[in-house]
Amino acid sequence: MKGRILLTHGAGGKETGELLNALIVSRIWENLKRVEGGYGIDVLDDGATIPLGDGRHMVLSIDSFTVNPIFFPGGDIGKLAATGSVNDVAVMGAKPIALMDSIVVEEGFSMEDLEKIVKSMIAVLRKKA
Repeated sequence: MKGRILLTHGAGGKETGELLNALIVSRIWENLKRVEGGYGIDVLDDGATIPLGDGRHMVLSIDSFTVNPIFFPGGDIGKLAATGSVNDVAVMGAKPIALMDSIVVEEGFSMEDLEKIVKSMIAVLRKKA
């Protein structure tokens, strides 16, 4: 693929779908795209659904966030990550009961700032519990 990544590629719209199809969906074998009876990457929803065998489904979602600055009026990247992940599960009709998160920081990042970010995430989760 040629070109460069744009902000619109991460916005969840047409450009995101085109990028995911070109890079991932078109390259995965049909039997790896979905769990039997569930939603997989071929659906391009906010999460995957895995049937539990009793008519219920588990919804699994993971996301990553970048924002600059990481601290902004009204919150920080931790609050953004937690609310975004909870929302992804909720819009699929599921009740959020756990959070999967991936934190990527560069060497030299402030431990104090990392602690603030994690505390923001936990504060969101406590409100949702």
